[in-house]
Amino acid sequence: MEQEKKLKVLCLHGFRTSGGFLKKQISKWHPSILQQFDTVFPDGQFPAGGKSDIEGIFPPPYFEWFQFDKDFTEYTNLEECIAYLCDYMVKNGPFDGLLGFSQGATLSALLIGYQAQGKALNDHPPIKFMVSVSGSKFRDPSICDVAYKDLIKAKSVHFIGEKDWLKVPSEELASAFADPLIIRHPQGHTVPRLDEASVKQLSEWSASILEDLKNADAPKASNSESSGNKDNVGVESAENLMEQVAA
Repeated sequence: MEQEKKLKVLCLHGFRTSGGFLKKQISKWHPSILQQFDTVFPDGQFPAGGKSDIEGIFPPPYFEWFQFDKDFTEYTNLEECIAYLCDYMVKNGPFDGLLGFSQGATLSALLIGYQAQGKALNDHPPIKFMVSVSGSKFRDPSICDVAYKDLIKAKSVHFIGEKDWLKVPSEELASAFADPLIIRHPQGHTVPRLDEASVKQLSEWSASILEDLKNADAPKASNSESSGNKDNVGVESAENLMEQVAA
């Protein structure tokens, strides 16, 4: 029996950190949560333009995806960042989902919202799910009117910290998604350690993603089976198909 194909997830780090640091951050989660996912951790396109909060905690170099003003209403290099990530995803994907922390989560939601509105990733399959840790919405109306125009239908889970300075913006981002799963934790602006209840919630959410994708692939496999064996469609072939889907 063939090994079950893993879902590919693009993981976007926070401001002035790195892909390696985000990989370390989520390594504190129980390994069973992400065992069915092939996670990829690229570095931001731009070198950090100032001091990093993780200096002395994790070695450089550090990166940022784009720059912004103190009110988070004006952005520099955002369009370049989007173009870079779209190109990266097409060349290194396709990706089934996105995971992001802080700036990376904010950017992930933007990409999914833009794709739903036909503004980005038109040559990439639809992103099916997102994991947001301390994410937020963009505040420029010209971006909001497109990215969050309609409820984003991709499945999403949002980690929101009770002491996070982005607690309210994280809640606002969750409200931009249809039927979001919100997991609250008592910590601040960080990728949290998960208690037993949170591990259960995230594991069940991950399992539902896998089940949904299996069910979505089943009709395709069935159609392919039927077109190749039009004269031999019966109970036996249906059972074989279900074994293939379950593999």
